[in-house]
Amino acid sequence: MPEIRVLPERVANQIAAGEVVERPAAVVKELLENSLDAGATRVVVEFRHGGKSFMAVEDDGCGMTPDQALMALEMHATSKIRTAEDLNEVRTFGFRGEAVPSIASVSRFTLRTRPAGAETGVEIFVNGGKFTHQREAVVAPGTRVEVANLFQPVPARLKFMKAENTEAAHITRLVRLYAVAQPQVGFTLLENGDEIFRSPAQASLAERVREIYGRQLADDLAPLAESERGGMRLWGLLGKPGVGRATRQEMVTIVNGRPVDSRALAYALVESYHTLLPKGRYPLAFLFLDIDPRWVDVNVHPAKREVRFRDEPGVRQFVITEVLRHLGALGATVAPPPVETSPWAAGVRSTSTTAGVWNANDATAGTAGANAPSPATPPSTPPVPPATTPATATASPFAPPPATPPHYSPDPRSPLPAPSAPVPARAAPAASFRLGWRFAGHLTGDLLLFETPAPAGGLVVMSVRAARARIQYERVLARFNSREPVSQQLLLPAPLELDPLAADVLRDGMPILRAAGFDISEFGRGLFRVHAVPDWLADAPVEARLRDIIAGLGRHTGDFQRRHMAYEFLAKQASDAATAGGAGAGTTFSADTAGALARELFLCSQPTVCPRGRPVFFEITRSELARRLGAGS
Repeated sequence: MPEIRVLPERVANQIAAGEVVERPAAVVKELLENSLDAGATRVVVEFRHGGKSFMAVEDDGCGMTPDQALMALEMHATSKIRTAEDLNEVRTFGFRGEAVPSIASVSRFTLRTRPAGAETGVEIFVNGGKFTHQREAVVAPGTRVEVANLFQPVPARLKFMKAENTEAAHITRLVRLYAVAQPQVGFTLLENGDEIFRSPAQASLAERVREIYGRQLADDLAPLAESERGGMRLWGLLGKPGVGRATRQEMVTIVNGRPVDSRALAYALVESYHTLLPKGRYPLAFLFLDIDPRWVDVNVHPAKREVRFRDEPGVRQFVITEVLRHLGALGATVAPPPVETSPWAAGVRSTSTTAGVWNANDATAGTAGANAPSPATPPSTPPVPPATTPATATASPFAPPPATPPHYSPDPRSPLPAPSAPVPARAAPAASFRLGWRFAGHLTGDLLLFETPAPAGGLVVMSVRAARARIQYERVLARFNSREPVSQQLLLPAPLELDPLAADVLRDGMPILRAAGFDISEFGRGLFRVHAVPDWLADAPVEARLRDIIAGLGRHTGDFQRRHMAYEFLAKQASDAATAGGAGAGTTFSADTAGALARELFLCSQPTVCPRGRPVFFEITRSELARRLGAGS
């Protein structure tokens, strides 16, 4: 058996860096959080070449003495906690004491710092975990940390880093998040010497979002009025009803000033908007939740990106109630908030010593105890129209859709004439002869009803939306494959303002988009002009649809190295554009228009399913109808 040994400190720090330092943005995050914990009112972040060659974070915080600066380089040295119990009430960003020594072990690390009352400061230099020197330095009060040649001591890590533009986009997004989360701090971000943004302290949230994220996004937001309940405070900016995105990238949640991922908050936002946005769309949000630190665990992720609440049902219900109230005030029709079995519903905190636990039995007046806070009255829900519940819905009597197309017949009595266009060679066999369908009527919404001929005929129910999606998908895909996209010049170029990650995706995907019929030019950092779009996008909201396309390109970057997969994705976007707004709803269909739609559908290679895999139609045979009605028994 190999001999068990204790790792050298330098090696242990480099291993620990694997958890803390995933990419250059992780370095900026740790140093930025240290600046905020030091009480900074001004923070400057600089980086070059995506952070690979150089990063620096400078602040005007409290600074450190020479002894404290040396101590900061020791593993698990921290001023934030003293005992294990302190982890139950973390009020600072950092607390583990791993970040600084881990970063210094995989870079050329320079620390300059000076307390406000000292005449001079100190400079400490560490190269790849090896202490090099400590000397006096003339510096302004505060701290400046420089990190150069990241991962040079561990070159194996370098091959996992992304392109400079991608790493730069991650740094920019991170600093933006903290600038929004900490409006009392002034932020400046510099890339390769150029100023990305400068936001002064004490700017209002709406102003800060506008100057950091851009006018287009800010105009889609509405302020959420501040509300309190049971020790929680909620406020922020939320997307207007109907405004959504294809990713969660712009659904920002901030807990006690810390930008975090939270399943409870994400669920609450998505659930609140679920009647206002289509499936797969996510609301815009800059949601702030202030809560007693004892009721939230920030120590569940090595990089402190995620948090967990001690009473997640209570947090969810509070957020859903307030967001629905907000949407109702904006004129949206919303359902009542779900009733969750949470002890927070009582609104009274238990006198138990367990942090964050609420006791429903204490809701009665006088039972909370002398030291318990007064009961908080749950906010009333605004009046809303009654929502349809599963109990009132009628179960469908129809069997699942068939795997094969329903009955077809070359019956010459069919009211649908034979197609005039030649059938493509790849078309399904059923498209090579005439349908025996007779239009029977237009059902609710986008559903059409056809009668199929005897002897084995019956009824066919067809979705107009799904049929048009399939037709548009195959039409556009055929154009892509034949390199014949049809573009339409816009009367005025449409402006498009993107965050750094989305802008990087757009640049990488520009060849694919040009081949598909787009004409887009860049005229500033994150600013683009759309001059022409494919004809299938001409009648759609260009900005919103293009954002969805960019989000899809970002999710499938590797796949789109194969051009046919990119074309299939864009063809699905074309089918979505063709059916946006409830295709068929409010339209009157005649036998001719319904028949023309059915004929065009059966010229497709896959007429039975839409591009998203949902059935286009289903048939109920006469024998099935007879059986369900008890005929012949």
